[in-house]
Amino acid sequence: MKKLISFLVILSAASILKMSGQTGSDTSFYLITCGPGLETYSHYGHSALRVTIDSKGSDVVYNWGVFDFSTPNFGYRFAKGKLDYLLDAEPSNRFIRTYMQEERWVVFQKINLSGPEKKEMLELININLRPENIKYRYDFFYDDCSTRIRDLLEKVLGSKLVYTPAPDKFKPTFRYLVGTYQEEYPWLDFGIDLLMGTPADRKATDREKMFLPLELKKSFTGALVNRNGKMAPLLQNQQIVLDFPNPSVKNSFFLSPFFIFTLLCIGVIIFSAAVKGGKAARLIDIVLYSVFSLLAIMLLFTNFISAHHQMKYNLSLLWLSPFLPVCLYAVIGKKEWFGWFRTVFILSLVAFAIQITFPVIGNNSFIPLILIIITRSSVRAGYSWNPLSLKSF
Repeated sequence: MKKLISFLVILSAASILKMSGQTGSDTSFYLITCGPGLETYSHYGHSALRVTIDSKGSDVVYNWGVFDFSTPNFGYRFAKGKLDYLLDAEPSNRFIRTYMQEERWVVFQKINLSGPEKKEMLELININLRPENIKYRYDFFYDDCSTRIRDLLEKVLGSKLVYTPAPDKFKPTFRYLVGTYQEEYPWLDFGIDLLMGTPADRKATDREKMFLPLELKKSFTGALVNRNGKMAPLLQNQQIVLDFPNPSVKNSFFLSPFFIFTLLCIGVIIFSAAVKGGKAARLIDIVLYSVFSLLAIMLLFTNFISAHHQMKYNLSLLWLSPFLPVCLYAVIGKKEWFGWFRTVFILSLVAFAIQITFPVIGNNSFIPLILIIITRSSVRAGYSWNPLSLKSF
């Protein structure tokens, strides 16, 4: 039923836009910014575009951030980077009702456009509503609900749109920007940092930061439009439609990944010093290498099969290397494959050095996990200098 209503609204909105494309004189555009929510996909806020046409009694929100959970193989398509997002149109009151239920703040800001610019905006939105254009391949950093609105306005205003340089000289990376929205969700932060590769460690320009809705709002609020040599604000008349605080989540340090992994690391080191062989050592290694092997396979998928470019060239492949499953097989088969364990040991040492030297490119919770791999791989590497080496396999 909801899909049918959305289809009818889109069809109606497209018809109204065609009829109103003559002048656009009674049309107003508003940037909508929505605050973070509790769902994982909503932690980063949301942007949408509201269009009102007084003569038609039309008040519609255009939303480029819609996806369908019922899509066949949804999880796999998302992981592979082949999930399409789409443009949805719905009445403003229904859009607001959704955010009221989710208790997320919503702000409207009127966009300063002239008559011809409004007409062009209507034409561009109408093009976006065509069946062949309504879907697009989602890209978190470069093509999402916020960048779609930015790109429309840049196309309409061209050189008349002037961004005010950010006063702060600090240039954050994409990883840092995303991380600021994950501070209250340490396990999510750990998982995202594990999956993101070196493209996330590139510094984002002021324009690129607008992939985040709150950054788009900040940049557009400070942006100016050149009207015949006179500079006017791009956004006007901020209206707080819903006023809710950002969600606050209580977290215990003792349940954080860093604390739990550190305890596990200490336990593994103590165990390695006390137990130099036998069934217990073999069982522990089977469990540890099984978990790390699964993570290594996951990173191989995200690096070489997934289309998510943000996940490519992941340095975590140094410590979650493709050689871990080989080591797991060696442990299960009771094989003294010292060379494979030494390879894992050396790669993990390199990863540890990088993580300590450049902590901003990873996550502190990686450190105890890397130390676990260093410890257990050195134990089975057959090094004569290592007091922890197994006496027998």
